[in-house]
Amino acid sequence: MARVVTGSLIGTTVEWYDFFLYASAAALVFNTQFFPAGDPLAGTLIAFVTYAIGFAARPLGGIAFGHFGDRMGRKKLLVVSLLMMGGATFAMGLLPTYSTIGTAAPVLLTVLRLVQGFALGGEWGGAVLLAFEHGGGARRGFWAAWPQAGGPAGNLLSTTVLALLAALQPDQELRAWGWRIPFLLSGLLVLLGLWIRNAVPESPVFLQARAEPPARIPAVEVVRTRRREMLIAMGIRFGENVSYYVLTSFLLVYVTTHLDLPRSTALNAVLIGSVVHFATIPLWGALSDRAGRRPVTLIGSIGMGIWAFAFFALLDSRSFPLITVSLTVGLLLHGAMCGPQAAFLSEMFDTKVRYTGASIGFQLASVFAGALAPIIAVALLRAHDSATPVAVYVCLATAVTTLTVFLAPETRGHDLTRTGEALGRPPGLGAPGAPAPAAMTHAGECHAEQTRGSSSRPSTSGCDQRT
Repeated sequence: MARVVTGSLIGTTVEWYDFFLYASAAALVFNTQFFPAGDPLAGTLIAFVTYAIGFAARPLGGIAFGHFGDRMGRKKLLVVSLLMMGGATFAMGLLPTYSTIGTAAPVLLTVLRLVQGFALGGEWGGAVLLAFEHGGGARRGFWAAWPQAGGPAGNLLSTTVLALLAALQPDQELRAWGWRIPFLLSGLLVLLGLWIRNAVPESPVFLQARAEPPARIPAVEVVRTRRREMLIAMGIRFGENVSYYVLTSFLLVYVTTHLDLPRSTALNAVLIGSVVHFATIPLWGALSDRAGRRPVTLIGSIGMGIWAFAFFALLDSRSFPLITVSLTVGLLLHGAMCGPQAAFLSEMFDTKVRYTGASIGFQLASVFAGALAPIIAVALLRAHDSATPVAVYVCLATAVTTLTVFLAPETRGHDLTRTGEALGRPPGLGAPGAPAPAAMTHAGECHAEQTRGSSSRPSTSGCDQRT
């Protein structure tokens, strides 16, 4: 498990490093180097639009990688996604700016952003499932949370590099050429990720499922038979995704542009908050193994909806310690939504379509949540010159997640070897997450046997009588 978790974590860390690096650069550099405008917030808004375009490609990546990942295996697709993401980020570090080649610069940047989004759309599902399907039933939430921690680890890494550059370089040099350094470093990180990831074995649950014919087109199967699960996955993801990008990406804009504080203030606060975030996400996942996915997620969604107002009030103090506290508490509450999420979403789908189903639900939500969050937040700030509407926006987003979790069944303890099981639990099956009684398990096996067409043959298992 140490090798599996390391392989999953290092890959997601590298990919999120690349993805968040663009978000940070969009707030601090790209608004002038690639999208010059008279109003600083207008240039930032345009930069965040191209940032959002990367999210549009993520569902496509989830469908494409999920299709082959459900048919060929998780590991092979993870290598491809890592190479695509690293190559696009490295190429960004070599791009000429607007002052050199004019409008071709933002066009090329946007194309590379699409490649990033496509690769990341395929990365999440494979990395999570590799750890999730290797982990034992009693600790799946804990193991699956480690790839989730790759998000704050990547954000921590990208913010650290940018903070070091901001401390060592004058602002003029950073904007002129220093910003390229972290993008070019991505090449070395990709080589490290490939070396570790190649040593990870394929998922045993997937290998076991290969004994049965695979889903012909997993995406069609998900839409046809698992629409409810897909919508629930999107709702669970919605508030978590909006709050995260407001806490991190929009924070950089708010602190530097609206509060007119040094860039290092925002970067150092994100740095400290990300350390706490990274360390606590697996702990939230472990707690969900004991208390259930639903209660832990509700702690995060309800808590974040309330904290959103205190978050901006503390930012307005212009005090670095209070800014750091506001962000750290926000990320701690976000972790309660993020930690159980990988297991929560993955347990909703059968092995044959798990890569595709979990990826589609996860990535579609990111289009409507994370992609739009910085844009909506910046637009609200420009229109009202106040953070209160942004806090209301975060509160409403987390309310969506809270309502969805109340409607969703508990998935802890779901048997991954069972197929064709619809989301939900017939009455009388006991506590959520408890193993099904033997009679019901047998009935499920009979149902699976009949759907495979064996009902036309004489029964040798006593299905007719015992059912």
